[in-house]
Amino acid sequence: MIRYPRPLVPGDVIGVASPSAGVADRHARRLDVAVRHLTQRGFDVRLGPLVRGDGVASGSRDARAAELTDLMTDPGVRAVVPPWGGEIALDLLDRLDWDALATDPTWFVGYSDISTLLLPLTLRTGVATLHGQNLMETPFRAPAPMLTWLDVVRAEPGATLVQGAAPRYRSAGFTDFAVEPEATEEPLDAPGGWTRLDGDDDLRVTGRLIGGCLETVSHLAGTPYGDVGAFVAAHAPEGTIVYLEAAAADATDVVRRLLGLRYAGFFAGANAVLLGRTRGADAPGLTQHDAARHALAGLGVPVLADVDCGHVPPHLALVNGALATIEHDSARSVLTQVLR
Repeated sequence: MIRYPRPLVPGDVIGVASPSAGVADRHARRLDVAVRHLTQRGFDVRLGPLVRGDGVASGSRDARAAELTDLMTDPGVRAVVPPWGGEIALDLLDRLDWDALATDPTWFVGYSDISTLLLPLTLRTGVATLHGQNLMETPFRAPAPMLTWLDVVRAEPGATLVQGAAPRYRSAGFTDFAVEPEATEEPLDAPGGWTRLDGDDDLRVTGRLIGGCLETVSHLAGTPYGDVGAFVAAHAPEGTIVYLEAAAADATDVVRRLLGLRYAGFFAGANAVLLGRTRGADAPGLTQHDAARHALAGLGVPVLADVDCGHVPPHLALVNGALATIEHDSARSVLTQVLR
């Protein structure tokens, strides 16, 4: 059984932790804008002591683990969201008491390097986590038919959340928050849509969502923090829908990482695989789509690419552990998540 944190209501506290990178001075105004966005929606915000940290990581591994644990286990804090990702959240895995984090479930939100922590929490404890926008992106409007993480954390238990492929996506670049701290719109300039890589039949498939950033999640495979088989046995008799997105890995690196996950049993119990739209480079004679076909050939499950679930805006809000149904045909692509 998956356990869901209780829905947020006005007056609840949202904690901001930096288990990976902190916010340097040049981006401080954007941090203020993002916090104001939350307070204007009726929430209190509590910043952890490392949020304004600089460098590769916001602090030592012990300090980062303590900051995250303090916020996640404080009964007054109902959601924890980082300012953004980073590089080395992996070094916290053996510093966290996962059972303590799951005792009174709190919504843990983020993506990129933060998925290094989200996924183990769900796999090890059966507590749902939320792969969605980070704090600094929270002021961006989500285009229909997509939801923000704030929409999800306010949903009631058992709620049905329906999203779909973004009509348009951002083809290049990222907003420089030092230059545009007040930005609320992404320039979505290219036509969107998901691509089926293994055939062209109409698709309808159901399973429990699990996944994250390919460059970080691939390091979890074969460790106690990425045991998908144990999760399936304990929490997902329906099987899984695995989503993965490459932040910047080129096509050859994507092949290696997907194969490593496959050899480690990460796709055991998978009913489908979703691959995020990426700006990672193609290789000579090998596109990103080719890389996926090569690594996942013979897996025997549907594979969809160009899904809006990662570093190319806009972002779906995906709940690790939610019971999800994917419907895809020539006319539409729909993701339905049920929080039960």
